[in-house]
Amino acid sequence: MNKPEYLTWLKLKTTEDTLNYRQRILQRIGMDTGQYSIFNLHKIGIDAPANYVFEELLNWNGDSTCWPNNIAKVDRKDEKIENIQILPFGFSKYPFGIKNGFFGFNFIPLFNLNAQKIQQVPDSSELDNARYLLYKCSGGYPIGFFSMYVRSSIAGQNEKEQTQLFMGVGFDFFGRKNLTRKHLIVKIWRMIHNRVTANVMNRFKQLCEWRFGKIQNG
Repeated sequence: MNKPEYLTWLKLKTTEDTLNYRQRILQRIGMDTGQYSIFNLHKIGIDAPANYVFEELLNWNGDSTCWPNNIAKVDRKDEKIENIQILPFGFSKYPFGIKNGFFGFNFIPLFNLNAQKIQQVPDSSELDNARYLLYKCSGGYPIGFFSMYVRSSIAGQNEKEQTQLFMGVGFDFFGRKNLTRKHLIVKIWRMIHNRVTANVMNRFKQLCEWRFGKIQNG
């Protein structure tokens, strides 16, 4: 619930901004965000090299201190980052003998993440030293994709830190586009999601900069 030091949500205010980011994302990870009714993108600068930041992302698991594992537990399948379940409060089964979710909606797991691509080494054509993880979301409330994208900062865009980290998600609630027509649902989700994501990214920034600083200082 803490208000983070750095606000991370990229609020796309105009249709032109939305189309611009949609095209950039399609070019970089091959994902068309326009097919989903919800799309959220966050960004934060980190004073550590891009390859180091990406290696820290690969450590994402149920013990990560940057992620709210007490609420949304990260459960790696076979200890691999390619296949992950996000479990509410760590529950892998419904309590009290409940078997089929609530009111026709499934919340355990909150969602599955299955890697579509893990780009650990920048493409030879890339000029910004980019690496990323791209996941398909299924089996819970977000049916769509989730991506964590790392690249070197671009001075021409007034990015002062060494690296920029983006977290993006595009989805339909439970695979149903009609649910996003309920403005209150979307507004509440964005309020919670944006605060949680901003805190996760702020803590991840602190962790990376602290650890890399220790390496530099021997």
